[in-house]
Amino acid sequence: MGEDRLKAFASVTFDDAFVVRNMKIVAGTKGVFLCMPSRKLPDGTHKDMVHPINQEFREYLEENVLKAYEEELKKQSSNPVQAPTDNDLHD
Repeated sequence: MGEDRLKAFASVTFDDAFVVRNMKIVAGTKGVFLCMPSRKLPDGTHKDMVHPINQEFREYLEENVLKAYEEELKKQSSNPVQAPTDNDLHD
């Protein structure tokens, strides 16, 4: 998406009853972190659309989403997508 800091999007379903989409995994100066879905306000600031109510759940959510992100990165690095060769392009 042309944003070097944006590493991934995440969606989480809670108890097969409630889904939160468009959370972002972003690279910061101290590593990656989780951003809640937000919308841009008329004054140019952003407001979270959903967010954890307490720090304990925020840490739990971020820990588990980032763990899933790291696992996906490991899967992708062990099964890299191969670029097409000249032979593939001419078949």
